[in-house]
Amino acid sequence: MKIRFSKIVCFALATIFINSGCEQTYTQETDTLAVGPIAEPELSGFAAQTIDASGGLSAWRKTKGLQLNCVVAFYQPDESYYLTEQRYEIYPWSNSIRISTLEPEGMYVWQLSKGKFNVLEGGEQFEDLPNTVSSRCLAESILNIVTAPARFLDNYVEFVKETTPVKMHGQWYYLIDRKNKLNAAPAERLSEAIFYQNRDNFAIDMIWFPRISGSKLLMVRGYDFEVVESGSILIPTRIEIYRTDALGISQELLVKIDCNDIIFN
Repeated sequence: MKIRFSKIVCFALATIFINSGCEQTYTQETDTLAVGPIAEPELSGFAAQTIDASGGLSAWRKTKGLQLNCVVAFYQPDESYYLTEQRYEIYPWSNSIRISTLEPEGMYVWQLSKGKFNVLEGGEQFEDLPNTVSSRCLAESILNIVTAPARFLDNYVEFVKETTPVKMHGQWYYLIDRKNKLNAAPAERLSEAIFYQNRDNFAIDMIWFPRISGSKLLMVRGYDFEVVESGSILIPTRIEIYRTDALGISQELLVKIDCNDIIFN
């Protein structure tokens, strides 16, 4: 495989935010995102199975936020790729993610919160990023695969589980279809998705977006799930995003993400 673009950048984000005058603004916004569940969640069926398999409700309740520092490869059809580093600040209970990356032309900060995408700094797409996955789709894919158990408790969507498992990639899965409720406000409407629950361990390690905003069909897969700290939730430390066919079969690797530095808040 050849590398068309190669760049590993160092995160001196705190210093950059101070110099740009953004530190106070981001801190204030973070305070509104880093929240716990409003009430004691009622668990049953597949939601209970998945949360129990990923650390348990107690661990999820105390996880108001987590930070992942990751190496990211964006792939092109000719197998060349663009290599960079990104920081993901993820807030499970406010259904939010903030992505920060330092590129040669400057800092980029994107935020997706309850389905609403915003550019906080820089542009929506940095100059050298291959146009394979939009910034919004990247944010939505990462947020959902990392916080999948908590997503089953969102009250503005509904889930329907198929009773017959299907086999994919050598594993058996139950398909759980997520749809927006009819009375959901426009600001709360999420991309429809199908969550793949492993029949053997009840984990959600694949999510298919058959109608994701502004993109072709996408599948996100999580690997190497770890409990990074004692008593914490179980999360994937490797994430891959694929283009799929109309049946949800993975066709082409678009993005590979390896996270080696994870901090829980």
